[in-house]
Amino acid sequence: MEISGVKVILREKSLNDLVDEYAWRVDEELSRLDATRPLKMSYDEYYRYASEELQFPSYRSKRLAIDTLEGVHIGNVMYYDLNAKKREVELGIMIGDKAYWNRGYGTDVVDTLLDHLFSDLEMEMVYLHTLAWNERAQSSFAKSGFREARPVRKGGQDFIRMEIKKDEWQNCESDPF
Repeated sequence: MEISGVKVILREKSLNDLVDEYAWRVDEELSRLDATRPLKMSYDEYYRYASEELQFPSYRSKRLAIDTLEGVHIGNVMYYDLNAKKREVELGIMIGDKAYWNRGYGTDVVDTLLDHLFSDLEMEMVYLHTLAWNERAQSSFAKSGFREARPVRKGGQDFIRMEIKKDEWQNCESDPF
C-alpha cells in the first residue's frame, strides 16, 4: 500500500522504520505532544515488541510510515478503531523529525489520509483527539477541515475531539479558498 500526497508518500511501515520510531518515542517533547511518557525500554526490547506488532496487522487499524517525496522517513500516521457499521475511524499522526515541522507536511499527510479514508474505505466520519493545550495541532487539523466537537477527559488529561464528516470534506475539497 502506498498513497501519494503533494509533499508525502504514506506507505506500509517496515522494520527499517523502527530505528527512527524508537528515537521519536524516547524523545520527551514528542512524548508530551503525544500524551504519553517517553519509552524506557531498550531498543532491542522495542524492536521485538514493534516487529511482532507489524507481523499481526488488524483490519480495524492501519499504521503507515510518512516519507517525503525524496524518501526521507519523517513520521507515522495511523487510523484505528475502525467501525465498519458506523463507517467512522480515528486518526493519529506524529511528525517525528522536527526539521519538517511547520512546513505543511502534517497538513498534507492528513489531507492525503482523509482522501483515502473517505474515497477508498468509504468512511462517513473521521475523528481525532488532540491535547486541549495544543493549539498548533488544532490549527493544523482545522486546515484539513476538522472542527472541534467536544472536550474529552481521558487518562487524567484534557483533549479536544475534532471531527470531519465526508460531506464536509467534499465541500472543503471543492472550495479553493
